Amino acid sequence: MTGPDPITLGVIWGALQSIAVEIGTTVHKTAYSEQAREGQDFSVAVFDPAGRMVAQGPYSPGHMGAMSFAVKNALAAHPIETLRPGDAILLNDPLLGSGHFPDFFITQPAFHDGALIGFAVNILHHTDVGGQRPGSQGVVGIFDYFQEGLRIPPTKVWRAYEEDAAVVGIIAANTRTPDKVLGDLRAQRSALRVGELRLVELVERYGGDVVSGAMDEIIARTEASMRAAIREVPSGVYHFEDFLDDCGPGTDPLRVSVTVTVDGDRMTIDYAGSSPQTASGMNSYINYTRSYSYAAVKCLADPFGPMNEGALRPITVSAPAGSFLNPRPPAGGGPRAIICYRTFEAVLGALARALPERVAAASSHFANPTFGGWDRARNRRFVAYELVLSGTGARATKDGCEAMASAFNASNIPVEAQEANQPIVVERFELVRDSAGPGTFRGGCGIRRDMRFLADDGKLTNLSERQTFPPYGLFGGKPGILARTLINPGPDEEIVHGKASREFAYGDVISFQQSGAGGYGDPLARDPARVLDDVLDDYVGIDAARSDYGVVITGAGVDLRVDEAATQRLRGTLKLPDENSSKK
Repeated sequence: MTGPDPITLGVIWGALQSIAVEIGTTVHKTAYSEQAREGQDFSVAVFDPAGRMVAQGPYSPGHMGAMSFAVKNALAAHPIETLRPGDAILLNDPLLGSGHFPDFFITQPAFHDGALIGFAVNILHHTDVGGQRPGSQGVVGIFDYFQEGLRIPPTKVWRAYEEDAAVVGIIAANTRTPDKVLGDLRAQRSALRVGELRLVELVERYGGDVVSGAMDEIIARTEASMRAAIREVPSGVYHFEDFLDDCGPGTDPLRVSVTVTVDGDRMTIDYAGSSPQTASGMNSYINYTRSYSYAAVKCLADPFGPMNEGALRPITVSAPAGSFLNPRPPAGGGPRAIICYRTFEAVLGALARALPERVAAASSHFANPTFGGWDRARNRRFVAYELVLSGTGARATKDGCEAMASAFNASNIPVEAQEANQPIVVERFELVRDSAGPGTFRGGCGIRRDMRFLADDGKLTNLSERQTFPPYGLFGGKPGILARTLINPGPDEEIVHGKASREFAYGDVISFQQSGAGGYGDPLARDPARVLDDVLDDYVGIDAARSDYGVVITGAGVDLRVDEAATQRLRGTLKLPDENSSKK
């Protein structure tokens, strides 16, 4: 079969991307939960009739990399010949999907004149699916995933557009927040119906053979583009090592050891040497480990090319069976999201020598706590999910950014959304001065978010990182400051471990103070004018300008200025760091 002409191919490619975005927009506008509606913790994609991803929406790469495997697993359980219009397959099995129960994958076929023409697929992180802790993401006390909530193997929850009330009833009975979970589940299903209709319209316009040929061509060209991009990376073997703080109070750090081998147009990422799987929730099933490894390579090698199955083919990701990056079932994995930054940044760290102009230093890391309790004002139980997204790592030519996701495309949940829907008052949401890693280009600043809870029987499941191992800098750049979590910050403050599960009282303030991101390059080479700008913007204090950057600032208020002569003398007395070193 001859492929479509270039103009038709371009139009179909644009249409497929548009369909993916429309599916995502429908989820975004109709979801019930704060994390989906405001934080955009969901993903969408369009697949061809063979179950290959063709186009994805601009959402989380952690979901996208796992989605191809989730669809293959759904179709293995429900072969294509058994599917009919209006069927939809739901799964959340950690091994078959993205590694934890809250992620519900739904795969819906699209038919035209009785012929299968593709699939619309989405995944959404649900607020609570039962288990030991509100939010289903506990770290401490988890020794298998049966403690983490409801496990759903690939199941036809919809047949001929009719919802299976029995299955949906079981889901509702196993969550603390049935209104949000069922609302989000139906938002997913409605969005896929939109995707199905748009795929049918596309085939009606161009014909099934033309659209199918375009899908084949798009995947083939994407693979060729990725292979060409990998060939531009110097061949070699690159190793890097970093650590997660621990898997709960009193436990050892978790080693992330990665070896990246570049061989012509192929890349192999191997996590041999990483820590064994844990008797906790801190494990990352292999699909999730693959996902953020793929994402790192995509960002470095071919960031502007399409993202579909073709982009994944030249990349092989492995981790030893029984390691915490490829655990054996039924290992826990509820809080596996906290691991994704470290796998993503380990690949970046490994390839820093090969691609110094493209990599970024380590980001601040995010906090992803969940809360539960009794909302006395609304006379109900509640579960609240939080994202505290902080600074991104510095790059070869630019400072890091503030208050942004690094390895995925989520957003800080707006203050107004939390306060309107939960017994929460956000008392502080601000940048942390002097938190960013110094460098020729500095890292993004840490974020502080203080939340007062007007709830009884409060339960916090903390999920935070970089409280022991700071975000690394590159090529002489310094690490950011460490993160911390406090209850009632001030004279009587109490430090909360980054993975702790604990109670809190009505009126308590929980303060998430995130680490600063790593810097890039020698701090003494930073333009003094930029240091002054950072002082004026309150990113950097006057004392830190002197000690970290060797910049002497005089004056007061808006009349601050750089003392050029004093700065030159001070920098001459300070020891220059090794420009080839990188802080791990």
